Amino acid sequence: MNVEKYRVTCTLSFGDIYGQIIVWLIVLFISLAAAMALMGASRPVYALTTVGLVLVLSLPFLLFAFVTTLLNHIEFTAVDPAPQPQTSAAAPTSQRTVQAAG
Repeated sequence: MNVEKYRVTCTLSFGDIYGQIIVWLIVLFISLAAAMALMGASRPVYALTTVGLVLVLSLPFLLFAFVTTLLNHIEFTAVDPAPQPQTSAAAPTSQRTVQAAG
């Protein structure tokens, strides 16, 4: 595959992953609420275990969702292999513009 023949663009925007972040935050807050309930029941070890277990189990799913969403928004488009013709007068003009600006 010749890389010069293709253009890679990423069309991912924040709105594409916004729902995933909201769902993960809801799961996180529910686990924290459960941990607070267990903490109030004088079981702090179970409370910390609950939060740790939810974080450890939910992070791979969140990472998988982000990565698959990102990969779905990467596009390869073919570029015309014909080079753009350049005139010999274009180079001195651009040099004069750079010299005048400097």
